[in-house]
Amino acid sequence: MLKSLVISSALLLGGTMLACNRAAASAVAIPDPALDEPIRNTSQKQTIVLAGGCFWGVEAVFEHIKGVTDVRSGYAGGKGSASYEEVSTGYTGYAESVQITYDPSKITYGKLLKVFFAVAHDPTEVNRQGPDTGTQYRSAIFYATDEQKGIAQAYIDQLNKAKVFPRPLATQLSALDSFHEAESYHQNYLANHPNEPYIVYNDLPKLENLRKEFPELYKD
Repeated sequence: MLKSLVISSALLLGGTMLACNRAAASAVAIPDPALDEPIRNTSQKQTIVLAGGCFWGVEAVFEHIKGVTDVRSGYAGGKGSASYEEVSTGYTGYAESVQITYDPSKITYGKLLKVFFAVAHDPTEVNRQGPDTGTQYRSAIFYATDEQKGIAQAYIDQLNKAKVFPRPLATQLSALDSFHEAESYHQNYLANHPNEPYIVYNDLPKLENLRKEFPELYKD
């Protein structure tokens, strides 16, 4: 409901949101991470939790990546209870996030981070993505192990040093305390609402960029 209100207001501005978010959704060519995750136990799936604005689009991007077996929208980075209404106030500390389960024999942690930075969101934005503003829409990587932390920090430093983006990355690196799965109506939202204006303007361009920039990873 909250995002529907944002869409209605933006459409009244004569298409401003459409132009802004097409620009924001442009893919960025970035290098592979210099430090990546070695494959250790290929029989055991692993998880990564990322926040990059509204979870609808981020979830959809990673659902279309080969080697990813499951993606769940939810909330991370806060304390106490977490519901969409509570998190949307911006006062809970939670960020809209996605929990990605993947097969490390088919795709690495570092490659998933590359997709996250390149097409899933704009990592230079502070507490906003597109029309959505507030700390709940911040860019963040929630690490579960020291290895994940090291790879993520090294990649952030690498991209900043190379000045790949016009501004420094705003992505926060935080320990994962917990992940709360979002309400059922948020799951697979893009697939279930492909014609909704918010999805058309903000999220479908991300999938198109994924298809163009990472054809070897894209799955229907």
